[in-house]
Amino acid sequence: MEQAAGCPAVGGSYPQKNAEILSSQYGINLFLAGLLLTFAWAVHAVGISKSHLLSYLITLMLIQLLWMLWYLCRSCTQRRLIQDKDTHAGARWLKCGITLFAVITLILDSFKIGYYIDFSNCLSPTEGIFPVTHAVHTILQVYFLWCHAKDVIQSFKTLERFGVIHSVFTNLLLWTNGVLTESKHQLNEHKERLITLGFGNISIVLDDHAPQCNCTTTTLCSIFSQGIYYLYPFNIEYHILASTMLYVLWKNIGRKVEHHQQNKTPFKFHGITVGMIFGLIVLTSTIAIVVVYLIQIGGSKIKSELALTMFYLHAIFVLALMCTAGIVALLIYRLEERSLDNSKNPARKLDAELLVGTAAGSWLLSWGSILAIICAQGHPKYTWYNLPYSVLVIIEKYIQNLFIIESIHREQEKVNDDIKTLRIVTISRGTTLPLTPLYKEIYNGRAAGDNGDIPCLFKGSICGRENDGAGVTKGEASQDNSLVMHSASDFSSCSRNSVTNNKRRILKNIAAFLFLCNLSLWIPPAFGCRPEYDNGLEEIVFGFEPWIIVVNLAMPFSIFYRMHSAASLFEVNCKT
Repeated sequence: MEQAAGCPAVGGSYPQKNAEILSSQYGINLFLAGLLLTFAWAVHAVGISKSHLLSYLITLMLIQLLWMLWYLCRSCTQRRLIQDKDTHAGARWLKCGITLFAVITLILDSFKIGYYIDFSNCLSPTEGIFPVTHAVHTILQVYFLWCHAKDVIQSFKTLERFGVIHSVFTNLLLWTNGVLTESKHQLNEHKERLITLGFGNISIVLDDHAPQCNCTTTTLCSIFSQGIYYLYPFNIEYHILASTMLYVLWKNIGRKVEHHQQNKTPFKFHGITVGMIFGLIVLTSTIAIVVVYLIQIGGSKIKSELALTMFYLHAIFVLALMCTAGIVALLIYRLEERSLDNSKNPARKLDAELLVGTAAGSWLLSWGSILAIICAQGHPKYTWYNLPYSVLVIIEKYIQNLFIIESIHREQEKVNDDIKTLRIVTISRGTTLPLTPLYKEIYNGRAAGDNGDIPCLFKGSICGRENDGAGVTKGEASQDNSLVMHSASDFSSCSRNSVTNNKRRILKNIAAFLFLCNLSLWIPPAFGCRPEYDNGLEEIVFGFEPWIIVVNLAMPFSIFYRMHSAASLFEVNCKT
């Protein structure tokens, strides 16, 4: 009887699993077709133009728009029904981040529309339709993620799986298109810089996709064309964030959610002053280094070498500080005895996989640079700084990944219920007084008074005698003694809480410092400060074309790693 009753449940899981497999295969084929089309346009394949690629992307966005509208309408009709929610997915700070990137993406789309208007005589109509469609797609998608990122879909599961996975790979293709367009622009600038560094043996053939006609208003065209490439890093981050949030939504379809209350963990500036100050110093200095680098690189051979040397020295110092901070945090974790939360959580699992997976991009570049330094016959002085820089990049990500992954898997500290309900018995009258304010002071590690006196709770009989004068009987004295012993144990508990709070304060400062450092290290490659391009040594050892292919494949993952690490460290700071 038990087996017969269990059969339908087991059999019912097969359609759901098949739908998951079929939808994932649909998404992969959708992505591969778009990826091949993108590659064909990049290498100027015969019969493939940019209009073909944009037409494919427009079609995918329109299909996603139809699905999102259908889902929103269906949700409105069922809004009275109680729906399961994944409290770990779609955090508010993540939604705020994607909204910021989306706003800048809309500015990028407006620049593209203006660029198309100025060059409308020689551009395909798809180049004007694409930014308009993309703007509408961005607005609706951000609204969709704000309202439904936490949904655990339990109806129309097969259809919803195809709709969500279509959205995931549509965003990945838009991300790929943005990465390729931005990389081609960076590559053209890089080829010109190599000439100034004296690498004349490398063939320089610029890849030009510029319109073959004159602009109607030269000034506006210059603003639009230059502004577009400075805004692309934000567009790239927007699409990769959207695809990860949608992927979590896809993984949650049909999932059975454990109903338990999730503690809110708001971000507070209190107690992280030191980490914020040092992090802001790193951020400010990094921005200054990037500005000087972009001005000096390519000006002359001496200026270019000085710019590279300056970049490497600054990066070595910052990475060394980050390694030290990460090691201190891990040592604190080793001193604590706290269990790990091993419950199934798609959002947390994806975070850990993305950290390790995207770190492989910069590890590949670092090992390439190390091998080039070892194998090269001639070494300009500035290239030697590349060796400690590459080694530190590898070590720092090892340490940081371990710190973040352990932090997001650690269970939040729970306060002892005995301490929460602690009450004091007054000796003179035998009444009980709640100690809610005093408990808060104990838990936060603060003394009751500004002068550092021990609270009344820990004075035991002293408080009683002060309140009752000399009229203390022997029975009351025995109660007094027992209260003193109980207070001694409470005092030791308070001391442990004080130590714990000090550890938490150190960890929060480290998380805040690493958060700002990762934002700082995201800025240089995102805005064109890429010594992997400008060093020149790797191109001589591996060959220009092979090394450029490696850099173009690995750099987007390296850039995303820094932004994703910053987001994860923000969450760590809130949870600590």
